[in-house]
Amino acid sequence: MSSPLDTRNAETDFTTLALSPALLAVVAEIGFEKLTPVQAQTIPALLAGKDVVGQSRTGSGKTAAFALPILERLSLETRELGALILCPTRELSAQVAREIRRLGRRHAGLTVLVLAGGEPVGRQIGALEKGIHIAVGTPGRVLDHLRRRTLRVHRVATVVLDEADRMLDMGFQEDMEKILRALPTPRQTVFFSATFPTSIEALCQKHQQAPVFVKVEPEPEQAREIRQLVVRAEQEQKIGALRWLLATHPHESALIFANLKVTVAEIAKVLSEAGVSAGSLHGDLEQYDRDRVMAKFRNASTRVLVATDVAARGIDVADLDLVVNFDLPSQPEVYVHRIGRTGRAGKVGLAISLCTAREQLKVDAIENLTGIKLVVTERELVPRGEKKAALAQALERDAKMATLRISGGRKEKVRPGDILGALTGEAGGLNAADIGKIEIHDHFSYVAVRKSISQGAQQSLSAGRIKGRKFNVTFED
Repeated sequence: MSSPLDTRNAETDFTTLALSPALLAVVAEIGFEKLTPVQAQTIPALLAGKDVVGQSRTGSGKTAAFALPILERLSLETRELGALILCPTRELSAQVAREIRRLGRRHAGLTVLVLAGGEPVGRQIGALEKGIHIAVGTPGRVLDHLRRRTLRVHRVATVVLDEADRMLDMGFQEDMEKILRALPTPRQTVFFSATFPTSIEALCQKHQQAPVFVKVEPEPEQAREIRQLVVRAEQEQKIGALRWLLATHPHESALIFANLKVTVAEIAKVLSEAGVSAGSLHGDLEQYDRDRVMAKFRNASTRVLVATDVAARGIDVADLDLVVNFDLPSQPEVYVHRIGRTGRAGKVGLAISLCTAREQLKVDAIENLTGIKLVVTERELVPRGEKKAALAQALERDAKMATLRISGGRKEKVRPGDILGALTGEAGGLNAADIGKIEIHDHFSYVAVRKSISQGAQQSLSAGRIKGRKFNVTFED
């Protein structure tokens, strides 16, 4: 493997890339102005057809980094699979597919299909029979289609393993190996990963040819956008410490990380009982429940989300005020990845870690990696009397939004504007300010509405029509 590229003086303008006028026009329309470091370092190598290993954190622009070269080199003349992208979860697969469709909107006839659980196999087989250009999916479902011989991969020129470290953490190594062996050679093989454990290195050596290795460190100004604190608490004190910090650090949305599924469930239960609007995300959830939990967190119907690293991969929530490490991760790179979800878009974020005496070595490793001293903040161990009551009252804060589920989605030609129009038009009569995020899935949609008017919104949507059709509208609890 080649040495990491040093491209600190690389061009940062998209127009310097060997991209078609159509792609450059889309980039300009979307509002991309400057290349992110990972894009500047990987896109030229990918356009040249080289194998690449990219190590960078969430929010670094890596989806566009591999999507633009794929779109540039893709043949649209026939409906044959030219690129395959593997992701650890259906959530991330759908997110990547949306971004590719957005970047490829000037590619006439482009077909991008998500191959993941949560949707009947038969529906996916029907789409595959018609022919597709790009597939984005989870290893399990992609392998299932390979075994059924419904996924033809003989024309695949590029394969991307996105969040490769998390796929290994989730136990997908054998599936990933089988998929890579089924693909034609020569081909372009690309790995993107937040961390670079020895298991990833072994995969690279086995399946890549002279790869270019790109490592993008968090920039100092990015690190300064996040205030990082440590609260000392032994294991049995952590729940109390968590309640204290959530009550004493104002926030509209918070993401809490724990290392074990059982801990995630326990934290979510305690917070819900304390009057906090909390949800949980872990590997045992069915896809429908995962979609529901994530939609409610994104649209502010749920204020606090408790998650494991594996389940949370792919989460991208705007205006995330607070990240809490209930448990510190074993790898300092994972800590950087976790806290990188707050403090974006020029805002100052807050990351607080609960730390036992035995976890001090983890704190030392984080400080060595980031070059930043974590600030230890003191807390009152056992609030009593009036202080305890005040703490409980400060903790108990309901979400400001409620989520409605509509039984029609992308396949029924429902668009966000149709739902907005139904709510704000003559039948609905709501103000646009009372309506939040709208998410369109294949066969259903979510819309967030202000909690105070949610009953009326549900009744008007149920009684009215969207695009001239009646749909079932229910609350997502």
